[in-house]
Amino acid sequence: MNVDDVIAERIAAARARIAATKARRTTQQAARQAGLTARYRTKLALLDAAADEAQPVLADERENPTEGTTP
Repeated sequence: MNVDDVIAERIAAARARIAATKARRTTQQAARQAGLTARYRTKLALLDAAADEAQPVLADERENPTEGTTP
């Protein structure tokens, strides 16, 4: 084995490590994005449910919120 063969093996090993790292990052990014999407979807569903349960504000209450209250 000469020096060129050793260097070629090291380069090949480095390229394999880089490819494995890229693949791992791509997989992690896809999982992260799926998790964020699921969390956001859940948040929107909860907000929608809370909005459905909230009592509507009457027009006159919005215009004069302090009217009729005692200090």
